[in-house]
Amino acid sequence: MQTKLTLRMEDELINMAKSVAEKKGKSLSKMVSDYFMALTNQEITGDNIELPPNVKSLYGALADSGVDESDYKKYVEGKYL
Repeated sequence: MQTKLTLRMEDELINMAKSVAEKKGKSLSKMVSDYFMALTNQEITGDNIELPPNVKSLYGALADSGVDESDYKKYVEGKYL
């Protein structure tokens, strides 16, 4: 059974979302439904949302490098502060 859901958002966000949905060949309702399904599945199973292929290919690349979060923080502070 499907039920109508009303969401309130900024006009600009709605227009951008409609544009993305159109590019994907989906309705905005379907895109929102897919997002809610992924979000609730993640909450129930504890799994992360599927990573895009380009991000997935990088996952774990630094695992044996000895680089950690504090190294990245030092790098960013040195670059921007």
